[in-house]
Amino acid sequence: MMYFYIAVFGFIGATLRYMTGELFFRPEAVFPFSTLTVNLIGTFLLSWFTFRAPVLSEQMRKAIGTGLLGSFTTFSMISVETVSMIETEVYLAALLYISLTIFGGLSASFLGFRLGERGRE
Repeated sequence: MMYFYIAVFGFIGATLRYMTGELFFRPEAVFPFSTLTVNLIGTFLLSWFTFRAPVLSEQMRKAIGTGLLGSFTTFSMISVETVSMIETEVYLAALLYISLTIFGGLSASFLGFRLGERGRE
């Protein structure tokens, strides 16, 4: 049954990822705002969820963490978009993208943990 829950939540996460990407995607843009937005939101939610999840069953924690949020975020797209920027010699944008992804992700994660802790008190 666990695989079923992960698959259902994975379908939802992948659909939300696509919809969010479409909302922020601009074909003329050099910078991949849609992927950055998706990953920062997903990082925050996963960190917040980690501290709020103990009230949920093991199956629901895995379905939401692995299924929903795992399919919502994407590391492979970060890599492809960065290489694409390097190939088109947009080096500053590539460096900014990697920096925002790493430091923005760490900041979003820290904020998620803090808000999750506060909600447990």
